[in-house]
Amino acid sequence: MDLQNLTDYERRRLENIRRNNEMVASLKLHSKAAALSEEAKRRRVESKSNKVSPKKKPKTESPIVIRRSLRTRGLPPDFSSGNGLKDEFVESMIKGPKSPSTPEGSKSPSLPEGPLSIRDRVFLDKILGVSKESQLRNSDKCSADDEVDEKKPLDCLIKRESRGGVEGSADLGSMTLNAENIARIMPGRIMNLRFFPCIDSTMIVAGDKSGHIGFWDVDCEKERDGVFLYQPHKDPVSGILIQEFSQSKIFTSCYGGSIQLMDAEKEVFDKIYSSESAIFSLSQRPNYVNCLYFGEGNGGLNLWDMRAGKEPSSSWPLHEYRINTIDFNINNPNIMATSSSDATACIWDLRKIDSDKPKTLKTVSHARAVHSAYFSPSGSSLATTSVENKVGLLGGVNFEDLSMIYHENHMCRWISSFRAIWGWDDSYLFIGNMKRGVDIISTACRKTVMTLQSAHMSAIPCRFSAHPYKVGMLAGATGGGQIYMWKSC
Repeated sequence: MDLQNLTDYERRRLENIRRNNEMVASLKLHSKAAALSEEAKRRRVESKSNKVSPKKKPKTESPIVIRRSLRTRGLPPDFSSGNGLKDEFVESMIKGPKSPSTPEGSKSPSLPEGPLSIRDRVFLDKILGVSKESQLRNSDKCSADDEVDEKKPLDCLIKRESRGGVEGSADLGSMTLNAENIARIMPGRIMNLRFFPCIDSTMIVAGDKSGHIGFWDVDCEKERDGVFLYQPHKDPVSGILIQEFSQSKIFTSCYGGSIQLMDAEKEVFDKIYSSESAIFSLSQRPNYVNCLYFGEGNGGLNLWDMRAGKEPSSSWPLHEYRINTIDFNINNPNIMATSSSDATACIWDLRKIDSDKPKTLKTVSHARAVHSAYFSPSGSSLATTSVENKVGLLGGVNFEDLSMIYHENHMCRWISSFRAIWGWDDSYLFIGNMKRGVDIISTACRKTVMTLQSAHMSAIPCRFSAHPYKVGMLAGATGGGQIYMWKSC
């Protein structure tokens, strides 16, 4: 390098580099770094050579079983073991409400083919006794086969008569709920319940989501719980009918498309009708004990005269979607009301229904599904319940006056939908609420005027039944299989 051509700065820089190299060489840093690198490599090699491979564990003779729940394996729940439903359903009931005594044959989730036998003699004697009582009371009434006047005009609906029982206004302030009037009669969500139409006895029948039919003898002696449980269906119970003149015969329907007849005299539950489509509602015209009306499939209504054969004698496409309730006017059985998930409730005249294009007498339109439509005890009004938070009220001549009453009807999916029912006259409607109470709607004021509440209420009452012969006796059912019964003091 030509040092003469460099600047003073470059020459000083080169001189500093030379001195630094001489200093590093005197310290022997390069040789020490190489020695340390060789030592590190040697230690790594020695550690690898001294490493001992772990011994493989011998395979066990019996394979390890992975625990899986009955639900993930597609099996039904086992009530005889574990600490699930058994503890909740039985042990908790010992401290509080009554628990069901399940008869033989109702515990098995897989239902046997053919009729389901009833072997509980106490239960059978109770049903037959209630039936005999009703027959004696109705012996002076006209025959069940009497027909109504086919030319009866719609205007006659304004007559003031009772709905097969007594009519009167309940003392709402005296209605109370006592601990002894609470019972859990079945494990599943209750879909339907009915009081037996008898004067001297208090008995309730209910159906749940699992196909159980439960009976509660409220007047049962203390040594027995008075609860009897059977499972004639595999699917949710959609309807319960008690024969007014022969209460030993009870019809039940389910979403599985079957209708069962419980005959206490024959001591069996017997399947009398089966369909591939779901049955969503079941009803019967007053004084027509041999005919069943049921909503099947998407909006179809079937009439089945059991004397004519095993198939429906008439069918009508009344709605676009399922029919949730069917009700008949007490004063004119030709007048029928239906509610549907197509957001309508309709009034029909059975004498004028055409098989191709049925025409309604009156249509009430809601914004969402209508879950119920019931005539009042006098037959002069109709109450509808919709998911859109409205209770509809129709009245006047030919049901021309319509009022919409606000009520919170949105519910959780683990309880049945709210349905407003009539009491013992045309004054009040009873419907549950999400705050574990029973709202009472005044038809005169067109609003909720009172709420039945109690410290004994531990669940939301969603379905109701008013005793036809005992004013002030109201039963409410919950999503947990419980029934709460209010009574007037």
